[in-house]
Amino acid sequence: MTFLNPLALFALAAAAIPLIIHLFNFRRPKKVDFSSLEFLKELQKSTMQRVRIKQWLLLVLRTLAIACLVLAFARPTLTGGLAGTLGGRAATSVALVLDNSLSMTLRDAQGAYLDQARRIAAAIIDQLEPGDDVFIVSGADEPGPAAFRNRAPALDALDGITAQPGVPTAARLMARAGARLAEATHLNREIYLISDLQRTTLVDSVTTPLPPGVRARLIPVGERTHANVAVTDVTVRSRIVEVGQPVRIEATLVNYGPAPVEGYVASLYLEDERVAQATADLAPNQPTTVLFTATPQRRGWLAGAVEIEDDGFAYDNLRYVTLHVPEQRRLLVVQGEDEPIEYLRLALSARLTRGRVAFDVETIPESRLAATALGGYDAVVLVGPRDLSSGETAALARYVEGGGGLLLFPGAAARPADYDALFRALGGGRFGGFSGELGADRTVATFDRTDLEHPLFEGLFEPIGTIDGEARLERPDLFFALNYRPSAGTEQTLIRLSNGFPFLQEIRHGRGAALLMAVAPNLRWSDLPVRGLFIPLLYRSIYYLSAGEAVQGDRFITGAPAELRLSGVPETATVELVGPDGEPFIPEQRPLFGAALLTLDATPRRPGVYDVRTGDRLIRRVVYNLDPRESDLRPEAPPEAAARLGQALGTEVQVLDVRGRLDHVAAALEAERTGVELWNVFLMLALGFLVAEMIVAMQWRPEAVPA
Repeated sequence: MTFLNPLALFALAAAAIPLIIHLFNFRRPKKVDFSSLEFLKELQKSTMQRVRIKQWLLLVLRTLAIACLVLAFARPTLTGGLAGTLGGRAATSVALVLDNSLSMTLRDAQGAYLDQARRIAAAIIDQLEPGDDVFIVSGADEPGPAAFRNRAPALDALDGITAQPGVPTAARLMARAGARLAEATHLNREIYLISDLQRTTLVDSVTTPLPPGVRARLIPVGERTHANVAVTDVTVRSRIVEVGQPVRIEATLVNYGPAPVEGYVASLYLEDERVAQATADLAPNQPTTVLFTATPQRRGWLAGAVEIEDDGFAYDNLRYVTLHVPEQRRLLVVQGEDEPIEYLRLALSARLTRGRVAFDVETIPESRLAATALGGYDAVVLVGPRDLSSGETAALARYVEGGGGLLLFPGAAARPADYDALFRALGGGRFGGFSGELGADRTVATFDRTDLEHPLFEGLFEPIGTIDGEARLERPDLFFALNYRPSAGTEQTLIRLSNGFPFLQEIRHGRGAALLMAVAPNLRWSDLPVRGLFIPLLYRSIYYLSAGEAVQGDRFITGAPAELRLSGVPETATVELVGPDGEPFIPEQRPLFGAALLTLDATPRRPGVYDVRTGDRLIRRVVYNLDPRESDLRPEAPPEAAARLGQALGTEVQVLDVRGRLDHVAAALEAERTGVELWNVFLMLALGFLVAEMIVAMQWRPEAVPA
């Protein structure tokens, strides 16, 4: 409810006086007989009526004057468009919400935004009266802020607030403050949000209404729009990572400024050593990808980062990534009955690899497959299995679905129904018989087309060479080959034979993959085992299958909860996260079937590479990076920001803009909190009514009533 404009009320009363005077005279006769008795009676009646009206008018004017004097001495106020309290106010609970996101480290002519927010918050605290309490709310408050009734500890709490990555949105902070105010017992409850109004971190999809009766105000800081270039993503594109072989790493750069940037330089670091560099032209507000090629020189989990040129916002100039070069690959080779594997065993032996490739190979006969746990192996190689039970088929399908890799060489004595069951369990096609004759010397097919864009062939052609500038594979002679008919599922033919059937077929299933070769690794099927292509193709197939999703470590956002699944961790082992500062953090751990599930809350706040350890054993490395939304520094206009916050909070949010006049914050806050005093307006009204009463009394003197 708002007050009626007092000046308009006074003008209305002044305008009504002539009308009232006119009404007093409307019954005066134009022609009368002054000697008649009727005239004397009429005159007496008219005079009495005018006397009564004069008396009522004087009474009304005097009453209004006295009422206005009383209201003037009561010192009423008008606050925020609402009727203020008359004389004093009830105790108040105030929640000061300070945006302490990284964008608050920016500066304008009045200093850093966070310092300006502290000054404004201190001015609000100075306005509090005895009995009031204040809550200091920021992105670091977990689970909630404490109440302060004294100025000194409240100011100490303000000084302890620092800018952090991963701060919740402004709407979430205000909702947190509202939940705290809901527990307050004071009649007046107010929230002040002090923020630079960064557009991308203002609200999110969650709406949390404020408690009834809580008034929300928005105080913006900062008067500049800052340009910024950020690294928003780093991804390992190569599916195969091995020592001495090139790896492709892609970074995404975004220019959030209004002008294009040409020749911008980005660098890739592995283990603190710069290994690659790239340049790019960046259009405004358009993501641009740059590609790096690096060659890891050692095995294990390598810490990496992409760094760009320095600018005014340094927090997003470095983005972290981890690269996994396996120490060794554990392979399970399942030998079918009467299937020769001499060439395969020689290709995987340490004598041939000479330490350049680390394979830990275990060979079992086909009969032991059902009793073997597959989860401890990076890849499984089936060489000519004769038959596969339903249990073995289901175990192989689960293994691939969970992220494992399966390489299948067919057997001449294969049972078509068992092979079809395996293909069906993997979501693949079906067995179509064989072409050619086992052990013959007549070629039935050779290579026709190869999908050279597939990651399996990346880097494979340097040792093989090119023809007329185009990479080509050797063409082995095939004497006997499996006819496989692909389905319409998640399959891809990597090498097609001249007879139209696949030679190398990929079947994706769940998080893993299976590769099917059309020939077995012996000379009765083809001359591939004695070709120079055999070992590179075998290695690349195993690399591809054993990589799974572990070519790079898990990537998390600072301040956001997440989960991490670790395979092969004993239930009794305690898993720690060790951050860049060396401080260990023990997350909540829950055992799963053959794995452990870690629940990561918002505790890790510092971007960087984190080691996942059990005791002295390094399990893997993960990275925490800045939320890309924090790199877009463009602010929202205060009216639009208030509207968006009001929609998220289910209440009206008023704007108190003191930018450019921080020296007058106290006066602005005094006017905002105590309102505009109206005693002087009511005093003027009282004087006006007294003047009107005087005029009425002077114009109409007492009239004699005829006898």
